[in-house]
Amino acid sequence: MQPSAALARIKPSPTLAITSRVQELQREGVDVIGLGAGEPDFDTPEFIKEAGIKAIRDGKTKYTNVDGTPELKDAVIFKFKRDNGLTYARDQITINAGGKHTLFNAMVATIDAGDEVVIPAPYWVSYPDVVLFANGTPVFVEAGPKQNYKLTPEQLEAAITPRTKWVILNSPSNPTGAAYSRAELKALGEVLERHPQVWIFADDMYEHIIYDGFEFTTIAEVCPSLYDRTLTANGCSKAYAMTGWRIGFAGGAPWLIKAMAKLQSQSTSNPCSIAQAASVAALTGDQAFLKDNAAKFQSRRDLVVSMLNQANGITCPRPEGAFYVYPEFSALIGKTTPKGKLIDTDEAFVAYLLDDAKVAAVQGAAFGLSPAMRISYATSEDLLREACERIQTACAAVR
Repeated sequence: MQPSAALARIKPSPTLAITSRVQELQREGVDVIGLGAGEPDFDTPEFIKEAGIKAIRDGKTKYTNVDGTPELKDAVIFKFKRDNGLTYARDQITINAGGKHTLFNAMVATIDAGDEVVIPAPYWVSYPDVVLFANGTPVFVEAGPKQNYKLTPEQLEAAITPRTKWVILNSPSNPTGAAYSRAELKALGEVLERHPQVWIFADDMYEHIIYDGFEFTTIAEVCPSLYDRTLTANGCSKAYAMTGWRIGFAGGAPWLIKAMAKLQSQSTSNPCSIAQAASVAALTGDQAFLKDNAAKFQSRRDLVVSMLNQANGITCPRPEGAFYVYPEFSALIGKTTPKGKLIDTDEAFVAYLLDDAKVAAVQGAAFGLSPAMRISYATSEDLLREACERIQTACAAVR
């Protein structure tokens, strides 16, 4: 017995591997600061937890509809209308076990061998692997720091072929925090309007974590002509600090939603009934805490960007959203550590930070653009300040 060919096309998540390694070191008593985890350090708000507890007490512990309860679908419909000006019916809504599950269902339900998916790089680590699992072909388009980590219309036009089935747009981005303005989305939409065979996967998971008065928009909102071929994906994980509850959702064409439900009926079946009840409260309850949390993240962003830009050889762009920075350090490639190890890749630099500075980040190679690293600032300012001081010391020590 051997693993399947489909499994051989993918690799374990590098971000989860880093998180597991940090937890292992901390259990061993090592004073390591983990900046690799992609989840808020805030607790789930009390009113959401209470809704989950009430659901248990009310006996809502049975199977639900495969792709979500009517109550949660209605809450998602309400959210899309309130936040994005998008109108959906129940048969256009899917509820899944997290945003990654939404991506998986969409790609596996629609991709055939040879189909291409355009993925701007840097990208979330799961995008290419899910496409590969589905036997599709990821087409990477490098969007580096000189263009603020954002895909240009010219690049998009050049990447599309007759075999292109999807384009993935993530705004604000994991791993860079870069977010597309209304005008930038409009320009990309004008390209996509010329290619009716191409569908758009709009990953809006970090929608509510934005800074400096940035106006969030999503492409189906900006370009109504693309509404029928856009899957607008979101979830409760990041903004509502519900990563462990595992609820993602999306709105799209009824045939696509039905296809995704068919796949889900033979895989996970329904998402957790308790988590669904809590998510209804999250999406329809008081949203004021979202801005409070974003303000805290903005303060952390400002601290991290400032301190990293003071480190020898590091350049750290200032992101518009999410809770990541993606500093590049090409100036350090080719130098050596105090122990004589050559820094020839971003993996080598990240290993140096973990071994010598006891700071864990994720190498840029995992996200498709080197030499860089992803740092999550979803932790306390005291820990962030200490981590950045350690990084500054480590950078000053290379020769």
